[in-house]
Order: sequence, then C-alpha cells, then structure tokens
Amino acid sequence: MENKRSFYQRNSEKKEIESESEPIKQGYDERRFRDYVEDKIRDAQERGLFDHLPGLGKPLRLDENPYARDKELAYHLLKSNGFAPQEVELAKEIRSELQQADARLARLRERRQRLARRRVPPFPSEKRAFNAALAQALRDYEATLRELNRKILTLSLMVPPAMHMNMVDVESKVRAFRESCPPFPL
Repeated sequence: MENKRSFYQRNSEKKEIESESEPIKQGYDERRFRDYVEDKIRDAQERGLFDHLPGLGKPLRLDENPYARDKELAYHLLKSNGFAPQEVELAKEIRSELQQADARLARLRERRQRLARRRVPPFPSEKRAFNAALAQALRDYEATLRELNRKILTLSLMVPPAMHMNMVDVESKVRAFRESCPPFPL
C-alpha cells in the first residue's frame, strides 16, 4: 500500500513526523561551527600540540608589507634606520604638538588654581603677570592650532581616507580654555 502513495505524500508524512519531534535546523549554523572549532583548539592546547611550535614566545615577524609593492625597499630602509614614512612622521608630529599645547594650558590652569587657593590673595602684580601670561598663552595656543590644521590638511593630501585626521575646531577649543581659566579681575 505504501508503494502506491505518491512521492509528495511520502515526503509530507516525513515532515509531519519531524515537526512532531524536536525541530531540526536545516542549513549552516555558524555558532555551532565556531563552538566546534574552539573546542578542537582547546582540546589540542590541553594535549600540548601547540607547545613545540617554531617561534613559540617570540614576536611575529611583520616586516613584509604586501601593500607596499614598489615602495617596499624604501620602507625597509627607513625602518631599519629608525625612521618612518613621511606621512607617519607627520601624523606623529601633529599628535605630539597637540599634546604639548594642551599640556602648556594645563600648567597655566594649575597655576591659576594655586594662586586662587592661597590663603593670601594674589597681589595685583601677580594678577597682572598671570593675565599677561594667559593672554600670550592664548595667542600661542590659537597660532599652534591653526598651524596644526595646516599640517592636518597636508597630511590628508598625502594619505588614503582611512588615515585622515579631523581638523581641530580652533574657536571652540580657545573658548573652552577661556571659560576654564578666566583672567584675574584687576
């Protein structure tokens, strides 16, 4: 009798039996595969299969740059002599100068706080000296930020978009510093 049933009828009965029991997932289960691979790696580690690999405990050799192509020799010469490509050096210089400028302002901010916290109020000559130093620091800071923006534009012309740096918002940074470190009233 079962032979006389059509292919469709036999398959629909199988699907009904499968749906009554625990649902079976069809297709690729990425999480289950990842867990399986991680279990295999963990088992191999426990058995010590990774203990005697060549280069164990040594840093990876990442000297070869597949993207350098025709510049590979130049990059190798720069690296072996303690230098980096011009764009990398410029990016380091920009970050360094920005940190130095912010550190100068932090020292000035600390100086103002020390003067304001003293038991003896600051003398008028100290206030004038601080206000003059503050005005000069603000001019220098603004000039430094504008110069950094020029360097950032130069860097952006040299490097791919992934390495672009954001421009510094000079006005907002100067305004924020003025608010955090106002001059002493005379």
